[in-house]
Amino acid sequence: MPETSTLQLATRHDFARPLVLILGDQLSHELASLKQAPAESLIAFCEVEEEGRYVPHHPHKIAMMLAAMRHHAQELRDCGWQVHESRLDDPDNRQSLILEAERLAALHQCDGILVTRPGEWRLLEAFLARREEGEIPWVVLEDHRFFTTPAQFATWADGRKQLRMEYFYREQRRDTDLLMEGSEPAGGKFNHDHDNREPIPADFQSPPPPQHDHRQDALTRKVLTLVDTRFGEGAEGELRHFGNLDNFNWAVTRAQALDDLAHFLAHCLADFGRHQDAIDDSDPFLFHSRLSAALNIGLLSPHEVCAAVDDAWRRGEVPVNSAEGFIRQILGWREYVRGIYWTRMPGYKQENRLSATRDLPEVFWRGDSGMRCVDQAILSTRDHAYAHHIRRLMVTGNFALLCGVKPEALCDWYLAVYVDACEWVELPNTLGMVLHADGGLMGSKPYCASGKYIDRMSNHCDRCQYSPKKVTGTHACPFNSLYWHFIERHRESLSRNPRMSLVYGSWRRMKDEKREALLQQAEAFLARLDSAADYGSGAHRAGYHPAPSSSTTDKESS
Repeated sequence: MPETSTLQLATRHDFARPLVLILGDQLSHELASLKQAPAESLIAFCEVEEEGRYVPHHPHKIAMMLAAMRHHAQELRDCGWQVHESRLDDPDNRQSLILEAERLAALHQCDGILVTRPGEWRLLEAFLARREEGEIPWVVLEDHRFFTTPAQFATWADGRKQLRMEYFYREQRRDTDLLMEGSEPAGGKFNHDHDNREPIPADFQSPPPPQHDHRQDALTRKVLTLVDTRFGEGAEGELRHFGNLDNFNWAVTRAQALDDLAHFLAHCLADFGRHQDAIDDSDPFLFHSRLSAALNIGLLSPHEVCAAVDDAWRRGEVPVNSAEGFIRQILGWREYVRGIYWTRMPGYKQENRLSATRDLPEVFWRGDSGMRCVDQAILSTRDHAYAHHIRRLMVTGNFALLCGVKPEALCDWYLAVYVDACEWVELPNTLGMVLHADGGLMGSKPYCASGKYIDRMSNHCDRCQYSPKKVTGTHACPFNSLYWHFIERHRESLSRNPRMSLVYGSWRRMKDEKREALLQQAEAFLARLDSAADYGSGAHRAGYHPAPSSSTTDKESS
């Protein structure tokens, strides 16, 4: 296993009047650069074109971040800070984060630029390069808003043969005392995932999330108009921005984010555990929290969210499997993937151990595969900039894995279309967990599945033209043949994996003619997939019906 590495960032600065650059995912009063800022500092928020277009971000994502930035800027102004906002449509805006920050620093006679570690390697690399070659000094501080720093994760990872999240998570539980009863975990075990795999019952009714529409003040409405004009479906430009703002309902203030947290605790958390892996045909939210976006841009802290869930369990309001299942996503997965990202970049982004070569199929933009589960996930993503974790992992992710989509293509799509997608959390989840492209660093086996899994955990299949019970023929679920095609395609590398031995045993025991029929079925599907012109009417066959706006709810997607 390659050595982990971390960059040593600054712990202090000597600026008398710095420009404190606050990024769109750093909207917290606890930010390191803000806490170290002298009273004379200039606090800068820079809305720039390049950050909205390096991938075609969903309009929901751009609007949420810009509106939240503007509200946070006003909060800081109300607290007495001198704040400058470079608006996206300002005529003097350089439309580059670095160039605009340096322009403002020179204009306001600042003696340096102070910034906290960003959420993407490309930005950190650019900031550190300016530290060496820029005309104005840059200082990059560590981000302490998480439970762990990259350096602490590297210390944990040092010398380990396998970096399994479960072991990291157990140490986190002990360190934080979350869901602990003395020295023992609540309920007698650290992981209650076995109790969290129930499908949705036929007569269920999930609570609709809070609606923030009535709170969209003039500031937010102005942002929505701006984003619709510059980044909407009909906006000019070569990149397609997936979706529109019709269903926009994301928290853009801390008060709204706290409302979402309170709603989750009161109405969803108790049922979150047992149903967190379930999928419903028309309800995109179910009992999931929808908090990942607010967490990832700083409106909520992971500490306060986990503490609130722990308190709810200690008061006896929710079962331990629900509390543990949720906290594991924040304290475990979220911290773990961030550690993987910062200690393995930049090389991690180039990993492609399964040698996948297929470009992203057009169905990821059109939702016209004819497969009910895939199309519902894609079209719901288009409408809400959201999909809960099992739709990402076991529907669109599983589909991309079985089809051999190259990692950079799927990673860019996930980064673009999901409102909570910051690269530090999106890249390891997509490249490592979804596509197994890191050779098993994050997962001991690929998360691949046939149509049986979708049939067991969802109600899609009853409304689909394909049957999960058929493996070949016109009405056979494509997941079935694609699964075995994937198994055969990677037989040399995966058959030695102990966790895959039963699968390869079943494959070897199949009759030759059945194996050949499965492979031919998959090849025919993949050929149609690659021929977009011949593959266009599936969206109508899928019959997408979004949930009504009044009922519009990963493990936590963050």
